[in-house]
Amino acid sequence: MQNSEKLIVVTGGSKGIGRAVVLCFLRAGYPVATCARSAADLATLATEATAEVPGAVLHTLPADLSVTEDCARFAAFVLALGLPVEVLVNNAGAFIPGRLQDEPADGSQLRQMLAVNLLSAYDVTLPLLPGFIAQGRGHIFTICSTASITAYPNGGSYGIAKHALLGFTKNLREELKPSGVRVTAVLPGPTLTASWAGVDLPAERFVQADDVAEAVFSAYSMSPHAVVEELLIRPQLGDLG
Repeated sequence: MQNSEKLIVVTGGSKGIGRAVVLCFLRAGYPVATCARSAADLATLATEATAEVPGAVLHTLPADLSVTEDCARFAAFVLALGLPVEVLVNNAGAFIPGRLQDEPADGSQLRQMLAVNLLSAYDVTLPLLPGFIAQGRGHIFTICSTASITAYPNGGSYGIAKHALLGFTKNLREELKPSGVRVTAVLPGPTLTASWAGVDLPAERFVQADDVAEAVFSAYSMSPHAVVEELLIRPQLGDLG
């Protein structure tokens, strides 16, 4: 099967790691479907993609994946394209720093972090699973974080959600072993994206989004007899202190 007949799905693909993953697979000749909250950001991505990769096939849908109904709408959009999903990259997420003790007493921050960082992956993956299992191949990536394995003083509910996302990924990996579908958790350290805008630190203290995308693509490119279960990527100088 040619690359052009295999669909790559990336959530939150208009910026940062998601954008880098989208462009990486477009360069390799795959059609890509992605979503983001901002229609304007998706239009900018489409323009940039066409300029960099003439003939690129990019399907976009504005959707807020912290909303269950939008997850279902995006999954339906993907399935309606009629191409076998080869790769799903659950990248949509958001970061609100702070201590648990300072969060709203109504629990709204935890629910918000769970919705965008965990439930978005759950709600998009489940409708696509029957297709993956039926075709007996494919690769599901979750963009976790070093916060999925390390508790940070300012991590708060974000850290809880990212720990849960890694748990989801591990369970999915165990379930799908016999199916031929590979599952990989990607755990980047601080990555130079909009989340760090305004921080007074040199670029070399961050992982580059393109490096994360290349790692994803390399893990996907391995033979079907092997799977990278976890990809832990940190800045050369280590995590930010």
